[in-house]
Amino acid sequence: MRKYFGTDGIRRIANSELTPELVYKVAKAGAYVFSKYSKCAPLILIGKDTRLSGNLIESSITAGLLSYGANVIHLGAIPTPAVAFLTRELKADASIVISASHNSYEYNGIKFFGSNGMKIDDSIEEEIEEIMESGKLDEIRPCGDKIGKDECREELIYKYLQFFIENFKEEITKNLKSDFVVRNRYCKWSNI
Repeated sequence: MRKYFGTDGIRRIANSELTPELVYKVAKAGAYVFSKYSKCAPLILIGKDTRLSGNLIESSITAGLLSYGANVIHLGAIPTPAVAFLTRELKADASIVISASHNSYEYNGIKFFGSNGMKIDDSIEEEIEEIMESGKLDEIRPCGDKIGKDECREELIYKYLQFFIENFKEEITKNLKSDFVVRNRYCKWSNI
């Protein structure tokens, strides 16, 4: 039975149950697990929704990832599907979305995606939890140039928008034409 991960990542009340300390451990353990599948320091993307607690959680995730030696790209406030797309597009080892979806504002959450842009398997979540509970994290302290690096790349949203527009061009054009006709009719009627 898993202790931290539920059916869709980890969701809890931010800064109460989803503490910076817990988030740090989850991120560091995640970096450890993803590094096993990478030939070099893992690259992990972070995206978030606009919840107030997002910055707090992102800071703790970043500290955990960098303290293991993973490299981070911050995507800023961005839709979850965009994070999944950019994970594949940038050939990242993993990504993390900070969001609690439909839960009320005091909640927040962490969801991991693998290099394929899909939610990670339950077995990987279980492995992350095992590392968190094992005490191994205290032994892992890279120094000097082994500490991870991070950068902000919020402009990467435009790669996703370009992909979205190219793939849904017909639907977008059709809806814009339909909306134009409806607005023109309304304008004519409102002048009567």
